[in-house]
Amino acid sequence: MPPELNAAVIGAGPSGLMAAEVLSAGGVHVTVYDRMPSAGRKFLMAGRGGLNLTHSEDFSAFLGRYGAAEPRLRAAIEAFPPQAVRAWCQGLGQETFVGSSGRVFPKSLKASPLLRAWLRRLAAAGVGFAFRHRWTGWDTSGRLQFDAPAGRVSAKADAVVLALGGASWPRLGSDGGWIDTLGHAGVAVAPLRPANCGFIARWSDVFRDRFEGQPLKRIELAFRGQRVRGEAIVTRDGLEGGAVYALSAALREAIAACGEAVLHIALRPDLSAAELQQRLAVPRGKQSLSTFLRKAVNLSPPAIGLLNEAAASASLRLASMDAAALAALINAVPVRLVGTAPLERAISTAGGVSFAALDEHFMLRGRPGTFAAGEMLDWEAPTGGYLLQASFATGAAAARGALAWLSGRGVTAL
Repeated sequence: MPPELNAAVIGAGPSGLMAAEVLSAGGVHVTVYDRMPSAGRKFLMAGRGGLNLTHSEDFSAFLGRYGAAEPRLRAAIEAFPPQAVRAWCQGLGQETFVGSSGRVFPKSLKASPLLRAWLRRLAAAGVGFAFRHRWTGWDTSGRLQFDAPAGRVSAKADAVVLALGGASWPRLGSDGGWIDTLGHAGVAVAPLRPANCGFIARWSDVFRDRFEGQPLKRIELAFRGQRVRGEAIVTRDGLEGGAVYALSAALREAIAACGEAVLHIALRPDLSAAELQQRLAVPRGKQSLSTFLRKAVNLSPPAIGLLNEAAASASLRLASMDAAALAALINAVPVRLVGTAPLERAISTAGGVSFAALDEHFMLRGRPGTFAAGEMLDWEAPTGGYLLQASFATGAAAARGALAWLSGRGVTAL
């Protein structure tokens, strides 16, 4: 590597910090720029749910979670797979464990100890940080431009890794402000859309006011041949939660194409139609229907409320339904979704820098020496460790690409 080369990493989230680590280990002086006052703010927020780092499932199934983007992400994830994430975490003094769902977490179940150890290691390696620096593009000589507390500043770099995130949770740093900058530079960017997001349903006032914030547990969601078991939360506007997020891409695209998507919810997926019908055929006597459903098939109040909501939408009365019809409804409650929750409330983002704009090393074809990584690329994945895994892996891959480019192209500054 030629001496005294320097790289700029723009974005201090997981992909940017991983890029900085790999670049620094390759002998390059690195400065990380971020518009926020500190590093890893979205990473820390993710840690409030236990910090799901990656997943332990079969690797081929794991790769399949990335859908259409899998061929473009495969090499990066193979080079930095789930086992490597766990080893890296352990190297920072944070042991990991596999949960009952197969998800991988640090034993502390927190992001802050891991982030602190990571930042200490980066500082010890000589990585510099410039916070409150919003990247605004390049000047006519190719120098990076930033809006900073001192005003407009510029910086020269021999290589750049862009890791600016998507546009979900903008208050934590990722606001999609880079889209116009790259668009003006001729970089193809697919429109940003919410991923792992909630959806809008037109609840009745009664259902919304009574059940907002309550969970639907141990359910199964079905949409166009896909089935997901888990939980959902009734929101004031619709539904959200892990099981909903797993279907968010298909639901989002259906709504974009047709204006709505009808999701079916099995409230007792562990019981067959015959078993449900047998339980429901027992005379309920003087019990109210709600009490009967609670005792006979163990339905929770929000589940019973959802049944009533679906029946009312179809101009039906639950009390007048026979056991067969009621059993069928319980395990296929239709919920009409008419929109997605706002992008800023989504867990992650779909869309971003097109892979066609990148070479196999994550370098922008139209701007040699500038690489892109993380959630700002055009991919999406469900929650469960897949988001952080690909962010780590593409950050490392972009940095390796930058090192290879610097080694071959050397000292010409951008």
